[in-house]
Amino acid sequence: MTLEGAGDVVADSPELRQLFHRLNNQLGVILAHAELLEAKALDDPSRARASQVVASALDAMSTAREIRDHLRVDSETDSAL
Repeated sequence: MTLEGAGDVVADSPELRQLFHRLNNQLGVILAHAELLEAKALDDPSRARASQVVASALDAMSTAREIRDHLRVDSETDSAL
C-alpha cells in the first residue's frame, strides 16, 4: 500500500487503527524495558546505550503518531474536496 490516497483507509479501516494501536503498545513496552535498563545500569557505557534505546523508542512512537496524523489529515482533506 502506498501512502498516497491512504487517508481514506485510516478513516475507514478499523484494522489499520488496530495496527497503529498495537504498534504504539509494542513501542511502549520497548520504552519501558529500555527505561528499566537505563535506571539499573551499573556503568556509564551501559547507561548510555540504554539511553539511546529510550530515545529511539520515543522517536519511533513519534513517527508512528506523525504517520497516523498525516494520513488522517489527508483523509479529511480528501473528504473536503
